[in-house]
Amino acid sequence: MRIGELAARTGAPTRMLRYYEQHGLITAERSPNGYRDFPEAVVDRVRQIRGLLDAGVPVKIIKQILPCLGGPEEIYFPVPDPEMLAQLAEQRDRMTRKAECVLRNRDAIAAYLERVSGTT
Repeated sequence: MRIGELAARTGAPTRMLRYYEQHGLITAERSPNGYRDFPEAVVDRVRQIRGLLDAGVPVKIIKQILPCLGGPEEIYFPVPDPEMLAQLAEQRDRMTRKAECVLRNRDAIAAYLERVSGTT
């Protein structure tokens, strides 16, 4: 599929897809006219990348774990590297803190809305 279709299917701007490709997160074949031709599997890969980026995982770590991603919630390292495990634990802890902050703010907003409008 061409980059425009991949962008439409994933919600990722074409500029972002080019960035992913430049950093080796996704790959495409090139047609004789120079257009990118992405395989179907790249749709799920882009969704995984976006989810990790949205969670705050740096591109450097995504690039290292990408070959080990099986599905959206599955990471498998055949031979775990202690440094990578430490980085992943740090990312997990950071995400936990971020999630707790988001939930506290959501609850505060919900309480405020309930007080001023009588609804949730």
